[in-house]
Amino acid sequence: MDNKYELIEKIGEGGFSMIYKYRDCVTNETVAVKRIFIVNENGVPSSLIREISLLKDLDHINIVRLLNVLSNGESVDLVFECLDLDLKKFINSYPEIAKDPHMIKRFMHQILRGVAYCHAHEILHRDLKPRNLLIDLNNKMVKLADFGLARTFDVPLRTYTGNVGTLPYRAPELLLGLNYSVPVDVWSVGCIFAEMVTQQPLFTGTCEINILIEMFSMLGVPNEATWPGVTSLCGYISTMTEFPSHVRSLAEVVTGLEPAGFDLLSKMLCLNPSGRITAEDALKHSYFGNVAGIAIPHPICLLEWTGYLSLHFDHCTSIAKAYGGDDRLRR
Repeated sequence: MDNKYELIEKIGEGGFSMIYKYRDCVTNETVAVKRIFIVNENGVPSSLIREISLLKDLDHINIVRLLNVLSNGESVDLVFECLDLDLKKFINSYPEIAKDPHMIKRFMHQILRGVAYCHAHEILHRDLKPRNLLIDLNNKMVKLADFGLARTFDVPLRTYTGNVGTLPYRAPELLLGLNYSVPVDVWSVGCIFAEMVTQQPLFTGTCEINILIEMFSMLGVPNEATWPGVTSLCGYISTMTEFPSHVRSLAEVVTGLEPAGFDLLSKMLCLNPSGRITAEDALKHSYFGNVAGIAIPHPICLLEWTGYLSLHFDHCTSIAKAYGGDDRLRR
């Protein structure tokens, strides 16, 4: 590691990477360093080159900043700004603040700003979930992180791998093995939106078919009227007519959300990707009409009395995952 950085601690690891916390000796800022070990004799993997290339081109307040890239031939160090914790840990650690309607609205607006920026620059994130959203407690800011599965998209659209995303946040077109584009990210944000409101994942199935059953029982089975072409591409959909008796609608599951918020959520969770609202249009929705003037609770003071040190290990682990410390198939 460059002498410019002083090691503070190791905060996590994956199959081929380690996540550390360092101090920048020049700026005195704390940074997060993702060290990826080169185990292939062919050198730096193309997936890592792609991730670095994307991150270097991204410059937005709601996207985690890549500050530096270092290599010694045996490993590559990605130096990121260091944030406090991920959204999942924030919800679990500070539930009363996390479910505050103003907090949800403010964070949702920021998430969508980051996503809209990516899409405007022809980038699909493809793995949006609470663990990949990092929070700056002091500035009440949320940022998109872990672009390990991200890629640029072309116009006209090409066929990309469907083996992306985390199952509960995976869009129906991915689960059905269909072609996809930017709407997959909006679906994921919709799932995150619902989870912020209820503090529980919207879908909990452990396999693709179980998630599809949950989706269709909650949102209705798609047909030629609601999703033109879907039955010809996925013939078995028309046979999915029986669901568990305890099934609840989206309105029954996501309660306590103001009407404008539920309208936005419904538009984000439209099964037909062609009818799904875009991130840019979502930012213009009436739900965000007063977002600029919202005053929200300041969570940083909680660190003094909620036992921050006892949460420190869990926070480090979750942050490590958000920076990409859990190696996965990246295509």
